[in-house]
Amino acid sequence: MAGDVKQDPGLVQRALSGHAAIGLIIGALLYLVCLSGSLAVLQEHLQRWEEPRAFEMDSITPEAAQKALETILQRQGKAAEHAFIHLPTEGLPRVVITTDNGAAYVDAEGRFNAPEAHSWTEFVLFLHYYLNLPMTVGLFVTGALGVMLCAAAVTGVVAHPKIFRDAFRMRLRGRRQLSRSDLHNRLGVWLLPFIAALGLTGAVLGLGELVFGAIAQERHGGDFEASYAPLFGPHPLEDQTPAPVARADRALHWMAANRPEYQVTYVTIDEVGTAGQQIQVLADHDRRLIYGETYLFDGEGKYQGQVGLSDGQLGQQAVASLYKLHFGNFGGIPVELAYLVFGLALCAIISTGTTLWLMKRRSRGKPSPRLEALWTVTIWGAPVALVITYWAKALLGAQAPLVAMFWLLLAAGCGLAIAVPSRVHARRIRGFLGAILFLTGLGHFMFFYPLPVSSILIDCVLAMTGIGLAVPLGRRQYSSATAMEPRLP
Repeated sequence: MAGDVKQDPGLVQRALSGHAAIGLIIGALLYLVCLSGSLAVLQEHLQRWEEPRAFEMDSITPEAAQKALETILQRQGKAAEHAFIHLPTEGLPRVVITTDNGAAYVDAEGRFNAPEAHSWTEFVLFLHYYLNLPMTVGLFVTGALGVMLCAAAVTGVVAHPKIFRDAFRMRLRGRRQLSRSDLHNRLGVWLLPFIAALGLTGAVLGLGELVFGAIAQERHGGDFEASYAPLFGPHPLEDQTPAPVARADRALHWMAANRPEYQVTYVTIDEVGTAGQQIQVLADHDRRLIYGETYLFDGEGKYQGQVGLSDGQLGQQAVASLYKLHFGNFGGIPVELAYLVFGLALCAIISTGTTLWLMKRRSRGKPSPRLEALWTVTIWGAPVALVITYWAKALLGAQAPLVAMFWLLLAAGCGLAIAVPSRVHARRIRGFLGAILFLTGLGHFMFFYPLPVSSILIDCVLAMTGIGLAVPLGRRQYSSATAMEPRLP
């Protein structure tokens, strides 16, 4: 068995030191990325839950989609370089027209319904994608975190020679340090394939812009759009002569007649209202990991060809498969739920890793009360801040400064942890989180009922999770040594 193979003690110790160092360097940021990423898996369901009053439909005719496009462009009254039509999907059965000037829901006849304002869901997504940093910097940081997550997985396996042999040895009723060690190691083993896939795809998605930037400089004279052409199609030739809005309806009719087996999910129009405008139709290919195939049409809706994500070079198909593999957007609800559970379990792995390091310091007579309090604020304060930002959006509207509010709340918690660490208690913060989760689920259900099934399930999970966190865990008897351990998450 792999767990019985003898390893060099020096190698094991170096791997353990490297594993601990990686965890300490990236722990807090990686936790935030994984926490928001777990929610991002449910992106469409969260948008539906956040805005439950928007008009919903199973499908829309090409004529109604064209009318919706023209209606929103006219309603906005501003020139737009890009326009997008989100067509109904199982996760988000709504039509959304988006331009450079805003987005709006429409009804089945193509008439304006309401402005799209899912700012909280967008905030969660951008927290995961960029950590709310400028896009290029944020992608580099999150991509680097993916690389270091892979490194942490490798060093974690090397540092524990018996990790596979003890894969099902869980001593949750032992001393707190021992129970957390078992939880950290066992979850790490069980989720090793998921962690490796998540880290690798996250690294490629995050650092990909650097790669495409290098390709642009080397092969295309610095033209980024040309370097991305194998994935998103060539950019249309620039011709700013005014022209009627592109005929997306004709493109959709062509798809229905010639590619009826594929579900069209998205329509993109570049250089809107000019003679050089181009239509891109994204269609989902069932039982494929690619995010879709892009079909190209000119401004009159005449078919020009396809990009080749479904049948082109293997490299094209591989890169086009990273998004679904990273976010679990394949296999329907069961896979999404599995990714949600696995993502939260990865958060637990990250939490217990640093907690163990802090416990070991305390057991050696070198306690770090401020670091312990800061870690407690990170683990339990971040989800508290997420819930508070949702209520801020619900009460103040889409213009609420969610990014500033989230980071200010975390900063205030960290400031309290540094100033008076004795006032920071994991159980109190956890109990408060449970209370506001319960109120969020119950309040959302009561205020917005009737709701689609997916939104009702989200409310139920929120309420039940809240009860589980808020209800006292009961008294536990610890030995005198255990009683000296910090109140860590």
